[in-house]
Amino acid sequence: MNITKFVHSCILVETPDHVALFDPGVMSQEALDVGRLNRLDDIFITHVHDDHCSTDSIKQLVIKFPSVRITGTSEVVAELAKVGITAGTEPPKGAVFFDSPHESVQPLFPQPEQQGIHYLDVFSHPGDSHSFHETKQILALPMTGPWGSSIRAVNVALELKPTKVIPIHDWHWNDTARERAYNQFEEVLGKAGIQFFKLQTGQPVTIEVAV
Repeated sequence: MNITKFVHSCILVETPDHVALFDPGVMSQEALDVGRLNRLDDIFITHVHDDHCSTDSIKQLVIKFPSVRITGTSEVVAELAKVGITAGTEPPKGAVFFDSPHESVQPLFPQPEQQGIHYLDVFSHPGDSHSFHETKQILALPMTGPWGSSIRAVNVALELKPTKVIPIHDWHWNDTARERAYNQFEEVLGKAGIQFFKLQTGQPVTIEVAV
């Protein structure tokens, strides 16, 4: 499985048989070069906030891949319908939703509907949550944000014990802070037998998965 991160919470997951993109938001749209994508079967959107759901990016993706399936919450479906994009709320084959509520963002932002997504029984994307209680072997772990702390993030990983962690939701850090945090997470999670991948934007990594 190849995994590529684009800046924030936007993750491209590629296997020989399936290609899916998670949470293409406004922080990621400059880094996400749609022209370089050769295949896209699914777009999954955990919630409607624009750092996870950029209508401009999704329009470009739909133009190139008109048969792509788009799956999100009812709020996501309604938001995309405003710009003529069709999405659904039922997960396609290979995807399963799990309970992953958005952490409180009151009074800064409206509280959105949110769902976590398990993909191909190996990869989990929880959106903006540290309050979920299940994961597959690869966890996309939100690192920080207005609603959460890196301390809680590392404890979530230690509690749920995925075998591999990839960092997401860290646009808020400068490069020095990100490097420091990645090194700390790599050390602490490594002691617990959890592999931490220090992803760089646009650079795919190949991750071996247990079958």
